[in-house]
Amino acid sequence: MDSKMNSRILLVEDDADTVLALTLRLQSSGYTVLPAIDGATAIRIAGSALPDLIVLDLGLPDGDGYKVLERLKSISSTSPIPVIVLTARDPEGNQERSYEYGAIEFYQKPVPYKWFLASIERALATRVPKTQPDA
Repeated sequence: MDSKMNSRILLVEDDADTVLALTLRLQSSGYTVLPAIDGATAIRIAGSALPDLIVLDLGLPDGDGYKVLERLKSISSTSPIPVIVLTARDPEGNQERSYEYGAIEFYQKPVPYKWFLASIERALATRVPKTQPDA
């Protein structure tokens, strides 16, 4: 069975056009997209939905994406979720900082979708499957 069909991606992005474009592309590639337009919503959705992957913009209206990344990595239930940073910020300094905070990949917008999709597929292929608690 194709793991994409069951994979949920939390997309943390405040630009509506980017959310729409990425959501349509990811859905057409077989993923379920959970959008969040700010950090507080992202942390809430990540904690309740436990997505398989998080795509995080660093420029968010309620603060900086590093705070969101740091918070996600400090919570035991969300810390194992791989995070790919997708931002308009210059890679100089931001790429290294993203990795230090726990991101597995860093992309500056715009990124060729083929590369971005390959990164998502690699992250999901190496992710340890979630185990369901005993009933």
